[in-house]
This record gives sequence, structure tokens and C-alpha cells, in this order.
Amino acid sequence: MTQINAYLTFNGNCRAAMTFYQICLGGELSFQTVGESPLSAKMPERMKDCILHATLTKDAMVLMGSDMVAGQGLIMGNNVTLSLNCSSEAEVKTFYKRLSAGGVVNHQLEESFWGALFGDLTDKFGNHWILNYNKNQTIKMLRDEKV
Repeated sequence: MTQINAYLTFNGNCRAAMTFYQICLGGELSFQTVGESPLSAKMPERMKDCILHATLTKDAMVLMGSDMVAGQGLIMGNNVTLSLNCSSEAEVKTFYKRLSAGGVVNHQLEESFWGALFGDLTDKFGNHWILNYNKNQTIKMLRDEKV
């Protein structure tokens, strides 16, 4: 199965952001610092505690992150949108509430014209999220199970 995973770049607060996302979404979280990697000897001492790679996994969801910023610097807020397709109405409501804490609600969760419960927000770290629970897909799956 082909899958798109989001990879977020932070400016020194990757550990805090990824820990926040784990609290919001659940799952297993792992970190590798620059100091724990083969790059350690080539990097300045001030970077040893920076996160080289973080991975949050829960079922098919994979969210990755790093403090390793490219030469042009970090451009926050419009460089990545995270699309979270939820498996239930309760899940989309819970994730929306948690992710919007301390952030900005751009579009409240509401019924969309395409039959989904949909909303978007910018979290307290400046990342943009769209959340979607497709009720029609759930109804279709229930019908298919009865056949």
C-alpha cells in the first residue's frame, strides 16, 4: 500500500512538538538525537541534543520530524499541511479538541458538502492540520460487511 507520511521540520522544539502530538493522537514515539548518530563527530557541540529524527506511529499513521533545518531556514505555517483522516466521529472530535489547544481554530468541525465531518486548525507550534471523518465511507463499509 502506498502511503504519504508527513515530515515536519522544527527549529529546536521537535521534542516538545512530537511529544504534544503523541499526547493528542496516541501512539509510539521514538527520538534519535544528533549526539546519538554517526553525524555527532561532525556537528557542533550545541547541536548534540537536537533531534535528528523522530517518529510517531499508531496503526497506519506515521508522523516524522526533525530539528535539522536547511540552509534557507525554517518557514513555519505554510510549508506543510497535515491531513488526518479519522476512523470515527469520536476520534475526529477528540483529536480536533486536543490539537487546537493553544492554537488557532481556522474552521470548526462541521458537516461538509461531501458528507464528512471536517475542520482545520493551526496548532500551537504553527503547523496547519485538516481533520476529516468520512461518514459515507463508514456507512459503505457497514453495508459491504452485510453483503
